[in-house]
Amino acid sequence: MQRLVDNVLAVTKESVKTFTYESLNNIVRLINGVSALLLALLPGKATILEGIHGWELRPTFRGPRFPRWMENGVSSFNQFIHELSVDSDTSNLEHSSGEGDGDQYEYSASPSYQSSRVNRANFTKHNKQRMTWIQYFLFWVFFPLKFLRRLVLFWIRCVIFWVCFPVKILPQIPFRLFRFFFSMVSKALSTSGNRRPARSYSNKSMQSLKDYIIHRTTDRRRGVIEDLHLAIEIFIEGVFDVVHKAVHLLLSPSESFRTLFGLFSSHESRANDDHATLVDASVSTSTHVKNDPKPTVRNTSFYQSLNTDARTCQDVITELGYPYEAIRVITSDGYVLLLERIPRRDARQAVYLQHGILDSSMGWVSNGVVGSPAFAAYDQGYDVFLGNFRGLVSREHVNKNISSYQYWRYSINEHGTKDIPAMIEKIHQVKTAELSISQPDIVEESNGNQPYKLCAICHSLGGAASIMYIITRRIKEKPHRLSRLVLLSPAGFHDDSNLVFCVLEQLLFLVAPILSHVLPAFYIPTRFFRMLLNKLARDLHNLPAVGGLVQTLMSYVVGGDSSNWVGVLGLPHYNMNDMPGVSFRVALHLAQMKHAGRFRMFDHGNASANMEAYGSPEPLDLGEFYQLIDIPVDLVAGQKDRVIRPSMVKRHYLFMHDSGVDVSYNEFEYAHLDFTFSHHEELLSYVMSRLLRVKSNSKKEKKTE
Repeated sequence: MQRLVDNVLAVTKESVKTFTYESLNNIVRLINGVSALLLALLPGKATILEGIHGWELRPTFRGPRFPRWMENGVSSFNQFIHELSVDSDTSNLEHSSGEGDGDQYEYSASPSYQSSRVNRANFTKHNKQRMTWIQYFLFWVFFPLKFLRRLVLFWIRCVIFWVCFPVKILPQIPFRLFRFFFSMVSKALSTSGNRRPARSYSNKSMQSLKDYIIHRTTDRRRGVIEDLHLAIEIFIEGVFDVVHKAVHLLLSPSESFRTLFGLFSSHESRANDDHATLVDASVSTSTHVKNDPKPTVRNTSFYQSLNTDARTCQDVITELGYPYEAIRVITSDGYVLLLERIPRRDARQAVYLQHGILDSSMGWVSNGVVGSPAFAAYDQGYDVFLGNFRGLVSREHVNKNISSYQYWRYSINEHGTKDIPAMIEKIHQVKTAELSISQPDIVEESNGNQPYKLCAICHSLGGAASIMYIITRRIKEKPHRLSRLVLLSPAGFHDDSNLVFCVLEQLLFLVAPILSHVLPAFYIPTRFFRMLLNKLARDLHNLPAVGGLVQTLMSYVVGGDSSNWVGVLGLPHYNMNDMPGVSFRVALHLAQMKHAGRFRMFDHGNASANMEAYGSPEPLDLGEFYQLIDIPVDLVAGQKDRVIRPSMVKRHYLFMHDSGVDVSYNEFEYAHLDFTFSHHEELLSYVMSRLLRVKSNSKKEKKTE
């Protein structure tokens, strides 16, 4: 009888799983199909999606495969979760290694096929133990009597049990069942998140160096749909496990009576034993700490159980075998910045890379060894420094109790007059101290001058802030310590923009007096929603038609820019632990520049405030002071860039050229994000050639001396 019930429950469970899996997969396919239809009707998608890596309309979504242990008729909940995590990670590795093969994809078997294979395996195992026809006949004849007899005995024993034991034990039954089920679910989640196959690192190390980190990171985590699959699996397994145990207790009342009797009779003794065990454990732990000054501590991260990728720039750099150093920098107004470094301590050539809006230092290393400017500069012998602006949701500040309104109260002014000066001065201190130790003769020969050359590569908002930094330092008659400036699609001039930006400009001016006090910044404040965005990026990668639709709509918002906006969301710095944000005053500052048609500092809104800040009733117009720029400047524009159009970058060039600045201008067939997030060898070659000019100039200076 128990074997029959087990077979019925097994078939029912597999049927429920197959039905739910196929229903969810059909819904996903329907969403992807509707998105593909809408994408086909939208105009201009061919140019928008051009150049995006791995573009395919075919969905690559896979549900959790049935693990191998089911073939042997085993039913263990924890073992299921363990095998599920291993199988899903293996599936991701196979998919990532097979990318780019066109139609050579290997799809896993459907759940219906897997369940039929499981049933055939179970039938084969029990084939030798089949009953004869006589045994079947006798079984069905005597089954009602035997069942009634056991049922009567069961109810009699239950009555005796509840009469003999105190009534206070009754409420403990659901509590114990709930605690048991909750512990199983917690253990399952931790096992599925922390367990990784031992060969994952070796497979990743065998990949080509030109592979995108975007695709590696998205393959390392689960999306919302995959989490839904796992949740359904856990729920179905838990429900059928409870039903299975309840049916077994009903069919064998003697065994259930002994189980309940042993469970509650030893309740007090086990409580005492647990207390004694905890006391012994605390004593042994304290003894261990005294003997070992550095006890081993096992740290578990919550994001691992959720399969989100929260790697930092340090993780990416060290995984690729490069050295790393983190330097904490404190600005004059108390903000704590992270200056990251790929150190060459004895190098006299250094490069400082500064990111743009809604970005971080991760952008300079996101393309791996071959396609990243940071690694290319290091391989050319440079000491590489990666700057990070203020504006992360972690809100690092010397004042630990700083409010959100106070923290986000800054504009581009603070980026150019607070952040960059603090980081470059820190670079100067570090390089001078290190060279004075490794090369003291060179430091003495410099006679107090800078014993190294420092170049800057800046993108978008970082370019505008770097120009502001040089001009304001020259006005204050302070050294800016830079030898060359390479600006990739720099911000500053924005009057040539699309209709959406024009509407946003007017909207910001309209709601600024009220919204600036209610919404100090544009960012995702809670860990849950940041985690949700991190997982949605995985789903957009698995469902290319949906991702293409989002990509197309996003490109319409930014005027047809063909950057891989969906792919950028897969980068690790857009995760649940931290995420770049945009201050409302930074957005308002950009709107002021667009409205005025000039590259100027922040307008505080009244003449008295501007007079106190700049010494004039109007903000400082930086374009009128370009003659103060005393170093070579290389401007790079993107022909497909619709965020900062080439005409706006060319305006920088015209102002600088008319002011006598040693400036060059070049255009590439790139969109706005291609300068940092896409691999282009021609761009890297051009940037490195600009940096090498500083080396050649320094050699000429030595010869003339």
